[in-house]
Amino acid sequence: MSAGPDLTAAEWVKSSYSGANGGQCVEFSRSFVPSGLVPVRDSKFTASAALVFDTGTWARFISTIKHP
Repeated sequence: MSAGPDLTAAEWVKSSYSGANGGQCVEFSRSFVPSGLVPVRDSKFTASAALVFDTGTWARFISTIKHP
């Protein structure tokens, strides 16, 4: 098992689908895209671990939710 990327310097972007009412909020970071990774986390629990996807998997996920 390999350690994930060091996310301390990640710049996080809240999903445009996340509401401002404190509901389900997801953030992702574009900071690691050049290395082929996209970290994703719950914006309500930022100290929790992030899920890290490869860019191909992330692109397929976004495509699927935009065009089900």
